[in-house]
Amino acid sequence: MDQVTTITFFRYAGLEKVWALSMMQFAHRYLVKTSGLTFYKLLGTGKGDGFSPWPDYSSYALLQVWDNEQAADCFFQSNPLSLKYHRHSLERWTLYMRVVKADGQWSGENPFITHVSDNIGSVAIITRATIKASKLRTFWSYVPTSGKPLKRNEGLLYTKGIGEVPFLQMATFSLWKDEDSMKKFAYQSKEHGKAIALTKSLNWYKEELFARFYPYRSEGTWHGQAPLISENRLQ
Repeated sequence: MDQVTTITFFRYAGLEKVWALSMMQFAHRYLVKTSGLTFYKLLGTGKGDGFSPWPDYSSYALLQVWDNEQAADCFFQSNPLSLKYHRHSLERWTLYMRVVKADGQWSGENPFITHVSDNIGSVAIITRATIKASKLRTFWSYVPTSGKPLKRNEGLLYTKGIGEVPFLQMATFSLWKDEDSMKKFAYQSKEHGKAIALTKSLNWYKEELFARFYPYRSEGTWHGQAPLISENRLQ
């Protein structure tokens, strides 16, 4: 199982923000032709470090699923589109990951192939959903409450709201020091537990996906620092 998933965060300043926004439309024609790329999503981000529906025009993300690590390396090192992103962005950070678990669908498919492993170390999580228009108000009214425990968890290394369409198609990316830190938030937080219960009872989503990864390689920096990850043994 050679599949590798990468997520790259780009930061922009000044007029480069206009270029970055335009690439949410124009980058597709390059990405669909990229060798070894089986799935991708161009993603905006939310303001702040939490889960916000309000766009942050200074940062964007690119999620990519590759046949193998070599295909990913070729893209980042020599692909003309990647080099354009590098020139225009103030900073970028890429995380290489293997899938541990992926349930649900994203745009009608599950692009992730589970990589069976007994790794220990850092954990990355992506949760994604298309929210029903009729449920937008109740969903977003509870988001500030459900996110409070994140700020109290010392094991959270990084988190950012990401998405395709503001308010409607939203996702979160989070990077955790270890599995215990992630589980403490997921299973011991009363606020998060209530959010899960409300998801089931109120049927908020048209489509949803949960994916868990082992990050094993980090390239670049974010706000001048490299978010630290423990070294994982990939089987």
